[in-house]
This record gives sequence, C-alpha cells and structure tokens, in this order.
Amino acid sequence: MIRKKIELSTYLILVVIGLVVTSCGSKKDIVYFQDAGNFETIVSDNTQKNTFKINDLIGINVSTQDPMASIPFNLFNSARNEGSFGQPQQLDYIVDKNGEIDFPVLGAIKVLGLNPQDTKNLLKEKLKPYLKDPIINIRLRNFRVTVLGQVNRPGTYQVNGEQITVLEAIGLAGDINIKGKRDNILLVRDFNGTKVYTRIDLTSKDVLSSNAYYLTQNDVVYVEPNQSAISQSTLDNRAGLIVSVASLLITTSVILITRN
Repeated sequence: MIRKKIELSTYLILVVIGLVVTSCGSKKDIVYFQDAGNFETIVSDNTQKNTFKINDLIGINVSTQDPMASIPFNLFNSARNEGSFGQPQQLDYIVDKNGEIDFPVLGAIKVLGLNPQDTKNLLKEKLKPYLKDPIINIRLRNFRVTVLGQVNRPGTYQVNGEQITVLEAIGLAGDINIKGKRDNILLVRDFNGTKVYTRIDLTSKDVLSSNAYYLTQNDVVYVEPNQSAISQSTLDNRAGLIVSVASLLITTSVILITRN
C-alpha cells in the first residue's frame, strides 16, 4: 500500500514536470520565404514613392548658374548663427496642419500627398517667372522607422535613402530573435492622423509583392512573441508554484514512509 502511494506521488511529480516541459517546447517555423522555389524569379514592379505627410521635415535647396539669384528662394537661419565654414545654415521646411510649407517669396505651397518629384516639378513651375533653369534638390529629413518586439535591437532608425523595405528595417534591428513570430508581423502606418494596421507573413514569398513591403516614414513594425516565448513567460511565473507542489509531494511520500 505504501509503495503504491509513493509510486503515485512520483508519478504526479513527473506529470507536472512533463506538462511544463511540453508546454514550452512547441516548435514554430522560423524560416523566411518557405514557398520560394529553386531559381524562381520574382520581378518587382514597385512604383511606390513616399508622399509628404503633416509634420514632415523637408530639406529644399534651390540653385542656379547665378548663385545670387537663388538666395532669396532658400530658407536660412539668421546670419549671426552661422554653420560650418562660416556659412549660414540652411533650414528645413515643416508641413503644417493644412499640408502646406511656407516658401520664401512664393508663400504657402501645398505639398501634402505629393512625392519629392511632384514637389520638384511644382516648384520649378512656380519659379519660372523668377529664375532660369533652377536646380531643385528635395529630401525628406524625418524618414524614420521603428521596429519593436522580438528583435535583437528594437528602436527607431533613421533612413538615409528614399525607401526602405520591411526586411531592411528588421535587418537594422538585428533580425528577429528565436522567440519572434515571423508569420504575423504587425505594421502600423499613419496617414495624417489615421492609423492603418497591416499583417505581414515573412515565411511566404508573397510578402515581396505586398503593399506593406516598402515602408513609409514613421512606420512602426512590431514582431509578436511566438508560442515558445509565451510558454517561457508562463513557465517563469509558475516556477515557484511548481517547486512548491513538487516539494509537497516529496514531503508527503517521506511522511508515508516514516509512519510505517
């Protein structure tokens, strides 16, 4: 009888431990583009051009063969606060709540929803009465993306070029760690106050043709924890309870032995 009780106690201990181990040992797919075949070719037809949004910072420089003629059409700080090499520092334009920038001489110009090339063409047209063959350079200064969740280096990253893919953004964040969910990544995109949520599956090659593949300024990429991470968190919370239960069962077995 005593032996059976001891065996039962031991069995219960093993069951508890077994449940814990199996609950955090489930395997999830971690390989990207699992459905891509050998030598398969995917032709990108990307035509996306980032457009300006409210609160964007835009760097615009106007130049001509006559440097003096273009000076009034560039935004500089005061002459007292000079930048490097004794030259006044050029300032950025901010897109206000009406979607406009306040351009020297020309006044308010609506750029909301325009891409850099569209804005360049618009300015060239408006500058025709004042300048001959102006050269206009435009750059988005606040092109940043944020990568959060189960990545090795979560944070906000400045984009130096004119576009970045979701894969490049995750690469900047040190890639998804082993506990990240690769088939249900959340992309949060802001359209002038309206949030749009999109799900991305990196285990499928279809992501390469997704509208969410190329990111826009201030996009947020969130990598959810997979089942392994969730189970590990649950395990950590249960650790004290498991030890207590196991200790209680062992103590019960010892008492049964000493009483007989």
